[in-house]
Formats: sequence, C-alpha cells, structure tokens
Amino acid sequence: MPGLMFTLRASSVWPCAYQRLGNVLLPRYISKMSGDPNWLPPADREQLLMELKATGWVEVEERDAIYKELHFKTFNQAFGFMSRVALQAEKMNHHPEWFNVYNKVQITLTTHDCGGLSKRDIKMMFLLYMSHDCCTTFYFK
Repeated sequence: MPGLMFTLRASSVWPCAYQRLGNVLLPRYISKMSGDPNWLPPADREQLLMELKATGWVEVEERDAIYKELHFKTFNQAFGFMSRVALQAEKMNHHPEWFNVYNKVQITLTTHDCGGLSKRDIKMMFLLYMSHDCCTTFYFK
C-alpha cells in the first residue's frame, strides 16, 4: 500500500494487543513512574510479558530485556522513526538499544540502572508504538 511506513507480519495482533495493554496496564504504571526505575512487581511482570509476547516482543536470553524487530518500507522511513523516537527518549532520559540496517530496526529494551526490565521500559515501548502514527500506518505483508 503506497504511503504506509510500517510493516507487520500477517500473524501479528499488534494494534489490538497494544490497545488492551494501554487500557489496562499503562495507566497504572505511568502513575507510578515518576522517576522510579525499579523492576516490575512479579505478578504484573508475568502478565506484561505474556501480553508483549502476543505482540511480537521476545525475551532476550541471558538478559532481563525484551526485543522486537520492526520493518519499514524504506531506509528513510526507518531512520525517520528512529530520529523521532530519539528526541522523545532524550526527554524521558531512557534510551533504547537499537540497530538499523536499511529498512529494519532492531530494538532491545531494558533499564541499565536497575539491571533489567522496569516501568520505564513499558513507557518506552508505548512511545515506540505510538511514534509517528504507527497505529494507523502499518500494513500486512
């Protein structure tokens, strides 16, 4: 589809699952996030990981982190996405680990200050998702 920047695989349930995450988990965590980079409570963490896995995120082996590879139509769209996220990440003082080759962006989220996943990573994950109208500009391969 011309003009659309973000690709998802046909089996992806990203928008629906993120909407559910946003409605249930995000308000609870953002209200508690005022500079607190502590790990997630174990029960909340398990629920969150289950939801994230349904949206294509995977746990990183031998690290307390999550990973996702995003596909764009062009290098310019991938780099533009990274630039927009970088500006917001700087304001949050929370920066993703990422790698870009042509139209792919590989993202790993973890909080180095506490040595693993934290509430700040949840907020960053939603920033990644919402950046530049990702909710409406994806298409299925």
